[in-house]
Amino acid sequence: MSKTIFTAAITGGIHTPSMSPHLPITPDQIVEDALSAYEAGAAVVHIHARDPETGRPSADLDLFGEIISRIKRHSDLVICITTGGGLGQSTEERVAAVKRFSPELASLNAGSMNFALFHVLDHLRQFKFDWERDYLAMTEDFIFPNTFKTLRQFNEFFREQQTKPEFEIYDAGMLHNLAFLIERGWVRTPVYLQFVLGILGGMQATLDNLMFLHHSAKELIQDFQWSVCAAGKHQFRMGTAALLLGGHVRVGLEDNLYLEKGRLARSSGEQVAKIIRIARELGREPATPAEAREILGLKGLDKVNF
Repeated sequence: MSKTIFTAAITGGIHTPSMSPHLPITPDQIVEDALSAYEAGAAVVHIHARDPETGRPSADLDLFGEIISRIKRHSDLVICITTGGGLGQSTEERVAAVKRFSPELASLNAGSMNFALFHVLDHLRQFKFDWERDYLAMTEDFIFPNTFKTLRQFNEFFREQQTKPEFEIYDAGMLHNLAFLIERGWVRTPVYLQFVLGILGGMQATLDNLMFLHHSAKELIQDFQWSVCAAGKHQFRMGTAALLLGGHVRVGLEDNLYLEKGRLARSSGEQVAKIIRIARELGREPATPAEAREILGLKGLDKVNF
C-alpha cells in the first residue's frame, strides 16, 4: 500500500476570528501554523490569506506571496493555493494567486452550490470584528459559483502553469461535472479528488455518502487519487474512514476548530499529529512531501514562481 498524504488546511475562508483565538490570521500566524503541521507529519498545506488587521479572507497577492515564500524557505511542503478564496470574492480574484505564483497544487471546486454558514449565528453572539456577522448572515442567500465556463477557464490557467488541480467534490453531481470536463479534454487524468463532507449545502458527512462518492468516482473517473476532509466534529471520524478505504486525509483549522469535544485545537499541527497516530494504529504511514509529489505527479518545488 502506498503511503498516505496528510494535508493541513490552515485558515480557510469559513471560520471567523471570534470562533477561536487560535485561528491563524496574520502571515506570521499562518506560516507558524503551516510549519507546525509540517513538523507533525503533513506533506501538503492548503493556503488562504487573511487581512492581518481584521482576519477577513483576502485575495491580496502580496499577502499570499509573503506566506507561501516563507513556508517554502523553511520547509519542502507541497503548497496548495486556494481558488475557493473567501465567500463573495470574484472568480478573477480567486484564480489570481495561481496565475501569479504557479504553485504545484491548487484547489478547484467542481461545481456551484449553496454554501451556508448562517446557521452558525444561532450559537455565536459576540464578535471581535464588525464584518463577521454580515459575512456569515449573507450565506443564507449565497450560491458559491463554479460554472462550466469558469471550470474550463480555470483548468486552462492551471494547464498553462503546470499546476495540478485538487478537485473539491461536495456532492455526487460534481463528479459528473468532472467526468464531462475529462470527456471534453479540458482535464487530464489522473486527477486528484478531495471529497468535502458536512458543509450545509453539500453532502452530509456519513460513511454511506463517502462510500457512494468513492464508488461513483471509480465508475465515472477511474484514474484518480482521493482524499477526504469533513467539517467540524466529523473531521476525525471521516478521516479515519478514508484511511480504512485507502484514501488520503485533510485536517486543519479551516475545517475544524477542535481537537476533541470541548477542546479547541491550538494548531493545525495538533490535528495532524492526532490523525497520524490513528493512521499508524491502522498500519498507514505518512508520505513525505517528496513522496506526495511522486504520488500526485507534481511538477516540483523548483518550478513554482515564489
